[in-house]
Amino acid sequence: MTFYALSSSPTGKGLFAKRSIKKGETIFIERPLVSAQFLWNTLYKYKACEYCLRALETAEGNARRLSGIPGLSLPHPELCRVRPEQHQACPQCQVMYCSSECRQAAADQYHQALCLGPSEEDPDHPINKLKDAWRSMHYPPETSSIMLMAKMVAMVKQAKDKAHLQKLFTHFCSRTANEEEEIAHKLLGEQFRGQLALLHSLFTEALYDERLGRWFVPEGFRSLFALVGTNGQGIGTSSLSQWVHACDALELPAQQREHLDSFIDQLYKDIEKETGDFLNCEGSGLFLLQSSCNHSCIPNAEVSFPDNNFLLHLSALCDINQGEEICISYLDCCQRDRSRHSRHKILRENYLFVCSCPKCVSQMDELDVTSEEEEEEEGVAEGETEGDEMEDEMTDV
Repeated sequence: MTFYALSSSPTGKGLFAKRSIKKGETIFIERPLVSAQFLWNTLYKYKACEYCLRALETAEGNARRLSGIPGLSLPHPELCRVRPEQHQACPQCQVMYCSSECRQAAADQYHQALCLGPSEEDPDHPINKLKDAWRSMHYPPETSSIMLMAKMVAMVKQAKDKAHLQKLFTHFCSRTANEEEEIAHKLLGEQFRGQLALLHSLFTEALYDERLGRWFVPEGFRSLFALVGTNGQGIGTSSLSQWVHACDALELPAQQREHLDSFIDQLYKDIEKETGDFLNCEGSGLFLLQSSCNHSCIPNAEVSFPDNNFLLHLSALCDINQGEEICISYLDCCQRDRSRHSRHKILRENYLFVCSCPKCVSQMDELDVTSEEEEEEEGVAEGETEGDEMEDEMTDV
């Protein structure tokens, strides 16, 4: 049953409840039009299906790598859903997929245009030069990938109905500035002109197609860059996380439950000590429906990826009345706890709007003060060179 209605207006799109939705209900499940794993994530050996981003490591292999304990054994290994025997590689370039279905889907949609064949490890291949340039400008934690843009080009190149696919991409916001509010996307400012020019040159060298000429002129490239930056939804997958959730669902005697919970708690302590917060295979995707959801600093819905792949689940955080707008947060939990001034700064620079959600309206009389966390970040930046500041800024798409 469809729970939502999509509405468009001169001020933008929005998603509204067609009927009452209960807390915890799944509003919709959506697959992305295109998705890609982050490039640093790949380089650091986070193995994910090149098509659906499903984590390819077994839960035990994942736990061993993240904890730095090579001999670690997980209890209840049967709860791991990863099936290495089903994994397949592209015969030409050897990139990995979780199944023959994903390998074929990638080949049909975009991979023929992007396959490097025996040049997969060649640093002088134009696509590898583009990837290296992106990595040099966008250090972890990444929030987008040049490969989303590359796959968009490749999909149109391979599509039978090229006009239809290009029209689908026009549904995403791709403006580089909000003239009414005098806001420009922070990555498209004058200070980044040189870096954008380099990316544009390498992107053109690697992927140019005269039928997509408007994406390769400077302004078209900037719009494509803004499209990915303002619409990309982060995707995180983890075979270990799936195993933990499966363990939580087990019905066990009290002593066994206590022992298992203690094991998992210690495992996460070991992982935090060895790896920190980088637990998931991470990437981003463009979702037509999800991108129509507007932001609120007190959202009534949230995005999750419980299937360990790119399938997005939108679920209600509270009861939603018929006719009420369904809103998600473009900010993470820590960012939502910052001051109104800090939240607005993030939203203006990354998403080109001024938030007027109920929380922001209720805090209008607050002084425009910067959150302590942001003051600390700015203090660090002041002690860096100009080039370092630019690199750090470019990590946040």
